[in-house]
Amino acid sequence: MSENLPTQAQADIVCQMKSHRLVPVIVLDRAEEGAPLAEALVSGGLPVAEVTMRTPAALDAMRNIAQFPDVLLGAGTVLQPEQVDMAVDSGAKYIICPGMHRGVIERCLELGVLCIPGAITPSDIALAMDYGLEQVKFFPAEAFGGAKTLKAMAAPYQEMRFVPTGGIHAGNVADYLAIPSVVACGGSWMVDRKLVNEGKFDAITSLVSEAVNLVKGI
Repeated sequence: MSENLPTQAQADIVCQMKSHRLVPVIVLDRAEEGAPLAEALVSGGLPVAEVTMRTPAALDAMRNIAQFPDVLLGAGTVLQPEQVDMAVDSGAKYIICPGMHRGVIERCLELGVLCIPGAITPSDIALAMDYGLEQVKFFPAEAFGGAKTLKAMAAPYQEMRFVPTGGIHAGNVADYLAIPSVVACGGSWMVDRKLVNEGKFDAITSLVSEAVNLVKGI
């Protein structure tokens, strides 16, 4: 398996994630929710979005978010290679998947798109390294032992960086961000799906702002 070195564009995306320290994980049930949600993220000071491809509206919602150039837009829950193309065509700049989906990884490498696959074991990390990847998603983080497990697993892999996701909230995010190899944490508490569906974007802006202030203090 040949090693694929990251491009400067990919490195810039990781730097942006690291600077914000949070990646909001978003589920959108209606495409028209994309624009006001993007506005809420920008207003709250966290212009990063991982839109999960769990709903029929996800691609159109991404297209609406992509109209906001300040938002670092990515696609999550990408399971198939063809979804990579659809997500990129809809404006996604990076791809996140829940596991080591080889087809997804290989398609991202072909397109030169940043891929952050899910990893939960040392073997997963080793496979990611074989592909030349420098970041993986530790998922589901809390279900697999949380920050304590991640810290222990990361120790032998000094060059690998992690985006832990799954069960992370305001009460435990500091435990993960304290680990030097963590780039950013994925979380959904600041983009609550119920609030989105109810159109309460002012409330989302407030939650986003609170999350930003929280991580600034860590």
